[in-house]
Amino acid sequence: MRLTISEKQEIIHMVTRSEIGVNRTLREIGINKSTFYNWYHAYSENGIEGLLPTKRVSNRQWNCIPQEQKNLVVKLALDYPDLSSRELAYKMTDEQQIFISESSVYRILKSRGLITAPAHIFLSAGNEFTDKTGFVHQMWQTDFTYFKILGWGWYYLSTVLDDYSRYIVHWELCSNMKADDVKRTVDMAIQKAKLITKQKPKLLSDNGSCYIASELKSYLKDNYQMLQVHGRPNHPQTQGKIERYHRTMKNVVKL
Repeated sequence: MRLTISEKQEIIHMVTRSEIGVNRTLREIGINKSTFYNWYHAYSENGIEGLLPTKRVSNRQWNCIPQEQKNLVVKLALDYPDLSSRELAYKMTDEQQIFISESSVYRILKSRGLITAPAHIFLSAGNEFTDKTGFVHQMWQTDFTYFKILGWGWYYLSTVLDDYSRYIVHWELCSNMKADDVKRTVDMAIQKAKLITKQKPKLLSDNGSCYIASELKSYLKDNYQMLQVHGRPNHPQTQGKIERYHRTMKNVVKL
């Protein structure tokens, strides 16, 4: 409980004039001894103004990154322009024994103008998908997403998702993004789905080189009588379900 200036002054007068002693008086009124003597010395030196509440002023936050460490981040970024913010943070920890988070490295570089915002191209999308699915395994969505695993390199996740149920039929981690990787992923998806009808699902994908390859088109037609559907170029909303899945999954799996 905060006391007013007049209350502090009254306590000082009462304690100093008490006949039962300072310690006993302070115990009975519930005032800490060090608190009382701080008030007493301030009142003796500065009078009533010494009892005014003081504001604690801190020139530096406890978790503020020192300027010399910020300069080191900038120097490393200029010396190693190909490294990402995460890789720079790891490099500082391993070589300099200085821990700065990936997000802090990013903010420091952005404040120095070393990271520019990408140019976004906004495209209008339709209110709804024209070819809606009405049952399971009517159409599958497939796409690749990438991971850079430190010490290992780039890996690519190939996923097949059922458009109607959003069920992940099959996924496979690949070292490349080629038509053969798509073939292998579709083969395993067909086996796992255990389709009993002759009619196979349509395969919806973007216009990546592995998906528009003629060898993939021939393979799907000759082996499964599977029809390919491609989204409009520069319009990932068409494959929005699998794009959303990959984004959510990468937010959870932090490599």
